[in-house]
Amino acid sequence: MKQLSKWAGTAIAAVLSLTLVMPSANADTLSDLEKKQQQADQKKNELNSGIQQKANEISENQTKLEKIISQIEKLDQQIQETEAKIDGVQAQIDQTKIEIDELRKSIEELERKIAERDELLKDRARAIQLSGGSVDYIDVLLGANSFIDFIDRFSAVNTLIEADRQIMKEQADDKKLLAEQKAEVENKLAEQENKKAELVGLKNSLDAKKQEQAGLEKELKAEQNRLAKEKSNLEKQRDEALNLSANLEKKIAKEQARLAEIARKAEAERKKKEAAERKAAAAKAAAASASSGSSSSYVAPAVGSANFIQPAPGRFTSGFGGRDIGAGAESHLGMDIANVTGTPIVAAASGYVTYAGYMNGYGNVVIMTHSINGRQYATVYGHMSAIGTSVGQSVSQGQKVGEVGSTGRSTGPHLHFEIHIGSWNGARSNAVNPAPYIR
Repeated sequence: MKQLSKWAGTAIAAVLSLTLVMPSANADTLSDLEKKQQQADQKKNELNSGIQQKANEISENQTKLEKIISQIEKLDQQIQETEAKIDGVQAQIDQTKIEIDELRKSIEELERKIAERDELLKDRARAIQLSGGSVDYIDVLLGANSFIDFIDRFSAVNTLIEADRQIMKEQADDKKLLAEQKAEVENKLAEQENKKAELVGLKNSLDAKKQEQAGLEKELKAEQNRLAKEKSNLEKQRDEALNLSANLEKKIAKEQARLAEIARKAEAERKKKEAAERKAAAAKAAAASASSGSSSSYVAPAVGSANFIQPAPGRFTSGFGGRDIGAGAESHLGMDIANVTGTPIVAAASGYVTYAGYMNGYGNVVIMTHSINGRQYATVYGHMSAIGTSVGQSVSQGQKVGEVGSTGRSTGPHLHFEIHIGSWNGARSNAVNPAPYIR
């Protein structure tokens, strides 16, 4: 019986040792996968940030573009109004030119009359000169042959005198009118030409502004296209990162399941070994009792508990659920145990180390996978000052895995401890309150 018990124990130990050695071949694989997943998540966050930044730039650029387009529309309206004014002034100029043509005809007529009067006055002047320098109207009157002739001569003299006076007056009036009409035409035409030149200058200025705005519009549209392409490229990279992250999560879950299966088999072998040892001890006790004739019965040791043990001594400072530590409300998916830096941290249950290293938020962290009573669990030990184990290592319940610290997102030295039903995932969607699980 002793030989059989010894042989069974040796065989079980051999199977167990073989089982414990198996994960070492792929130990680095899980660690590499989780590191790659962290890198993929970090890249995904960076890409999301880049996409948001590009979206903001596109929005700002679009606002500038809309402003430029609005300014161009206003300039178009101003140009149309200016062109309408130019057309109006041009119509006035055309009308003025017609009036000028009419005035020129009037001026020509005045100039003809003035010229005729000048000739008449010259003839009168020559007549006066030939008569000795003056016209003696008295001699004309006294030379009458009769009273009727005198009356006729008197009437003729009056007519000549009045004609001379009227000629001189008309000559003066026509010269004045000629000067006024010439001045009026020249002033009116000059005024309208100046107004047209001013409007043409304004139109040229508006055209230049419109051309400048059109150049800016072209540049902004080109910038919009460039930003849109960059945003599209970032979105494509993000989709690739999402696909990579999803594939890595599947691989990690598969590897964790494999390690959990190994842990389950190891747990089963351990229980089988304990059962064999209890059976052998019971047989030995029965044999001893038979040989001594004693009637006392043997009480077998209790089977090891499947509960988790407290992973570190100290003061519980924060439990599972909502909390606010000064940075706003958050969901706390574990429990915090405060103690001095360097306080030992032990495995809450037997299992395998699936991650040991630095992780954002957790700082130095160890993640273990366990198989207890046919169910898979994962435990997390965060903010360590030192890590005392490595990926793939088989760790017994109560065995040291690290030391209390304050690495990562921490307000002081403490252990952040989590329990997950199933394998650990980045979303921590299967975390449970550790308090009911700890004995």
